[in-house]
Amino acid sequence: MRNLTEGREQFAALLTRPLPTDVYSSATTLGGRPALELRIEAPGTAGEDVLLYLHGGGFVVGSARVTAHLTVALLRHLDDRAVSLDYRLAPEHPFPAAPDDCLAAYRELLDSGADPRRLVIAGDSAGAALAVVTMMRARDAGLPMPAAAVLFSPAVDLTLSGASMRSKDGVDPIFTPADLEWYFDQYIAGGDRSTPEASPVFADLTGLPPLLIQVGSSELLLDDAVRLAGRAGIDEVTVTLEVAPRQPHVFHHGESAEAAAALERAGRFLALRLRGRKEES
Repeated sequence: MRNLTEGREQFAALLTRPLPTDVYSSATTLGGRPALELRIEAPGTAGEDVLLYLHGGGFVVGSARVTAHLTVALLRHLDDRAVSLDYRLAPEHPFPAAPDDCLAAYRELLDSGADPRRLVIAGDSAGAALAVVTMMRARDAGLPMPAAAVLFSPAVDLTLSGASMRSKDGVDPIFTPADLEWYFDQYIAGGDRSTPEASPVFADLTGLPPLLIQVGSSELLLDDAVRLAGRAGIDEVTVTLEVAPRQPHVFHHGESAEAAAALERAGRFLALRLRGRKEES
């Protein structure tokens, strides 16, 4: 990506969709960063569910608005609001700026009165990795866990050590290994890519809430998702892994039947976990 500004504009133009007419959006701040708040019903209506969404884009491109259609698809299964965070991007703000912003956002939601039993997290690609890291850091800080998390095509191994980096090279219609290398170089800026807060596939996931991981079989990042699910299982975390045949990275962006069905299952997963946590209370 020779021109970063142009690359960010192209990414936004490619993926951003108009918001449905029944969706109310407003600019807000969370954890000291700009954020987009989304509601299906008019502001001021009752409801306590909160979805924190973390957008993808290789830690370098993307925004809360670009992935708002994914946030809305999940929000339709909840009864209140979603907040999508515009965390700081690399290379202007390398690691750990993004995870710092995400933890600050999560902490502010709790401090402002969000009930963790009514709070869920989701993210795609880099945002899915940040969702995992946010929960790890929140756990280590003694903060309560959310009710559940949904992870779309998580980019959780910045060392590119998964077997699918080789087996899916040339199959993946979006990325080459060199592409991912460039993105992760911007983010880590010469640091240790294997540290668990950069590559949570190497982390201890003990204590995290139930996870749903969805990935396409055509992705270079396929093994990131598979190994993350395995790591979660070893650490006694309830985890569901779904591999969609012949689908690309974050295939949820598309308008295919597979994308719609995957988003529907993800939304139902969050709703089911929220109902379970409500009954516990």
